[in-house]
Amino acid sequence: MTSEQLRSWQESLELTTEAAAASLGMSLSGYYQLLAGRHRGTGKPQEVDRRTALACAALKKGLKPYGG
Repeated sequence: MTSEQLRSWQESLELTTEAAAASLGMSLSGYYQLLAGRHRGTGKPQEVDRRTALACAALKKGLKPYGG
C-alpha cells in the first residue's frame, strides 16, 4: 500500500486524519509519516506496512477485531 492509497482509503471512509489514526491504533505523528511516504529520520521512501494495510482492508469491509 502506498501513501496515496492510504489517503484514498481515509477519504473513502470519510475519516478525519485524527479518526483514521485512532481507528488504526496508531499515533497521529506515525500516521502523518505514512501519509508523507517518507521515513522521518532518513528521508527514504516508506511504504505502508502490511499490518496497517490489512487493518485498512478490514475496516473498509466493516470487520470487527478478532475475538471482539
